Amino acid sequence: MPEITRDESMDDLLAKIAEESGAAPNAEDSEVCVGDRIRRFRELRGLTLHRLAERTGFSAALVSQIENRMMSPSLGTLVKIANAFDTTVSAFIGGREEREFSIVRKEDRTTVSRVGPKEGGRSAYVYEALGSGKAGRKMEPFLVRLKALEGRTAIRNAHEGEEFLFVLSGKVEVFLDRYSDVLSEGDCIYYNSTIPHHVHSAEEGEALILAVIYQGK
Repeated sequence: MPEITRDESMDDLLAKIAEESGAAPNAEDSEVCVGDRIRRFRELRGLTLHRLAERTGFSAALVSQIENRMMSPSLGTLVKIANAFDTTVSAFIGGREEREFSIVRKEDRTTVSRVGPKEGGRSAYVYEALGSGKAGRKMEPFLVRLKALEGRTAIRNAHEGEEFLFVLSGKVEVFLDRYSDVLSEGDCIYYNSTIPHHVHSAEEGEALILAVIYQGK
């Protein structure tokens, strides 16, 4: 594991993470195992599981499950972890040279793997990064495929920032604290992420949304 000096920039740190994980610009494998990236990021920062858990408010067991791909972290969970590192969600995706603008072709979209193949579980949703390569970005756009809620409990998440969701197809059930609603194709919602929230497909079939997240930084 490479040592980190105080003079080392965030770009250098992310480059080391990409190198260790085998990620490189224009790599043929466009799927990113975000749990692996979080673990490498934590280790490069010299943080223990318990220390990261303290920073995020999550349990050490939960952080371990995320790192080992035993559970699916929501985008809100990733925002909390990114804030604990004082970085962005894109730091866990990376793999592309960053510049003042970014064009992401359909075939080059980065799919974020949320459940590892060794677990074989069904992911609650799968998302593709649309803003990879834009340096210093304040927004994180994703194409998100939502599945129906498993069980009766919708666990709400809250974090700093704002979120905008636009329904491209299907129907989406949205929970904002005690408020709930169903959005159809063409509907959109914009809310403060500090409100405890949760979204999922309102039907058995999959729903597709465009999600834009601002972390509040």
